[in-house]
Amino acid sequence: MTTATFRFPLPAGARHLAASLLAALLTAGATPTVAIAAQTDVLERQDAPMPAGFSEPPMFEEPVAAGELPPVEARLPERPLVVDFGEGKSLGEPGGRLLMLVGREKDMRLFTVYGYARLVGFDENFDLVPDLLERVEVEDGRIFTLHLRPGHKWSDGAPFTAEDFRYWWEDMANNPERFPAGPPARLLVDDAPPVFEVLDAQTVRYTWSAPNPFFLPALAGARPLFIYAPSHYLKQFHPAHTDPQQVQVKAEELGLRNWAQLHNRFDDLYDFNNPELPVLQPWRLVTAPPSQRFVAERNPYFHRVDPNGLQLPYLDRFVMDVVAGSLLPVKTGAGDSDLQSRGLNFSDYTFLKEGEERGGYSVRLWDTVRPSELALYPNLNANDPEWRKLLRDARVRRALSLAIDRDLINQVVYFGLGLTGNQSVLPASPLYEEGLRTAWAEFDLDRANALLDEVGLTERNDAGIRLLPDGRPMEIVVETAGENLQETDVLELIQDTWGQIGVKMFIKPLQREVLRNRIFAGDTLMAMWYGYENGIPTADLPPSEFVPVRQHSYHWPKWGQHFETKGQSGGAPDMPEAEELMELYEDWQTAPSKAQRREAWERILEINAEQVFTFGLVAKIPQPIVVRNGLHNVPEQAIYNWDPGAQFGVYRTETFWMEPAARR
Repeated sequence: MTTATFRFPLPAGARHLAASLLAALLTAGATPTVAIAAQTDVLERQDAPMPAGFSEPPMFEEPVAAGELPPVEARLPERPLVVDFGEGKSLGEPGGRLLMLVGREKDMRLFTVYGYARLVGFDENFDLVPDLLERVEVEDGRIFTLHLRPGHKWSDGAPFTAEDFRYWWEDMANNPERFPAGPPARLLVDDAPPVFEVLDAQTVRYTWSAPNPFFLPALAGARPLFIYAPSHYLKQFHPAHTDPQQVQVKAEELGLRNWAQLHNRFDDLYDFNNPELPVLQPWRLVTAPPSQRFVAERNPYFHRVDPNGLQLPYLDRFVMDVVAGSLLPVKTGAGDSDLQSRGLNFSDYTFLKEGEERGGYSVRLWDTVRPSELALYPNLNANDPEWRKLLRDARVRRALSLAIDRDLINQVVYFGLGLTGNQSVLPASPLYEEGLRTAWAEFDLDRANALLDEVGLTERNDAGIRLLPDGRPMEIVVETAGENLQETDVLELIQDTWGQIGVKMFIKPLQREVLRNRIFAGDTLMAMWYGYENGIPTADLPPSEFVPVRQHSYHWPKWGQHFETKGQSGGAPDMPEAEELMELYEDWQTAPSKAQRREAWERILEINAEQVFTFGLVAKIPQPIVVRNGLHNVPEQAIYNWDPGAQFGVYRTETFWMEPAARR
């Protein structure tokens, strides 16, 4: 029986896809016991023993002396995670705060994203390693035994134990009132949930009938799969643990119908919007919404220490100020943020660079791996029957794609630094084929006009706009989140060339949540949004972005919702090409060899390229990162990606520190 850690040599440009190699290991023909060692990337580089002692952050010295808080030795797990700083990081001085700007109140969830405390997570080399867990044992790719750190505690000092996993599984995920659709789809294999067992206070096990290659990467996500909850806190909202009448009274006092709504109001570890909810992140929220400023203070029970034994994080406070989205670049350029990427685009680079000396910061450019920085998403589930029929016609989609001058967009908006093409994988991916990325992506107005004529859209009004079969002008409203000028610049260029094929475009900015809800409801015909997250997958990484399995895929939201809710909402795919994609997705999941997984991937990419379900534009656009002078341990060069990576999270924000002279 084999034992190994999840560390593998990765192909150039694809180190952040260790999850794909993990899937290969878990679905291999052997039956290994795979142990994630107690060393993460941070810990695996550290072979020295635990520090001789542990140091108290100055912020806690007074409450410890007053007996209001246990000393650090009593707050840490028996075996805390000792962070190996390696090259490029320096030991820091505790104290100070990190100030960041966000465009909306819901961005409080970034405390969870950037804090990046996960059961298992990606390290800076994008290898999967343990974090909150001490180790994981995986047998046959389907039996996962999770070992917690003895003595680990929630931010309020209560023990973090197997009971928190049991509570989530039995009292939440499998309670039809709290989870009407049942456990999350990522916990299902062949539509069946795992067998869950509590082995002891620090050990739980999940057993599936077949391999589950999604499980560990899901735990490490930017928006992770939470399979635990602070049971000691939440039981007060659950009728199985508190007098049902008392729980109902609490619900009604808040204008809620029942205990499930009450529980849901207070139990969200991802949204990070309840100061009373215990957490395991580096910082805990102390500001209740609504507010324009949200403050999170260091978690006194955080499980990581630096090599000298000082409890992390270094920064006492993490602050997020809510400002109008349009003001994010301006206020960043004025020096109002200590660390900023949110709301910044490559188009802001020149302005931000010019303000470095005045604003007291430096601008760095991190690599991105989206197959398209921005993309257009025609809604194949649109409610309008005439438009739905047209948008489902591949000839219409191909025509609209051919009428986009991607080279012009690249030159005008991105100074010629990007890579044009449709939304297929990038050259760094082993799945890359040049013909797929360029299919229907050249600028050819004659061919586009011919395709629309072939569809039968030959009638035009006096303004030269084509007429739909029902007589309406062919006017497409493209809805956007309206959060940056880059979207408008790109759309105006497309607006001009689409006009040359008789298609009128209108641009409609909306608030992000309003836009999403309209897309999900089918009210949006077409949206502009960011491109797919991962443009350099391997055959062993799930092809989820290229098949209709996610509601947040804006070109087929109702099909994705149907999959995510196991048929309870949305609608099943009813286009032959979409049905084939679903079959190929199943083939990928059950494929016994890498060659067969690659075969499924290749066909999925072929269908996407030929059908042009989305309109990719330009890829490989650098992301500006603004770093206040005096803030240390933020990488000079790095990969900026949502998942995997959690943007800043994978670079361990708990190790960032501010020089005393630079503190606000």
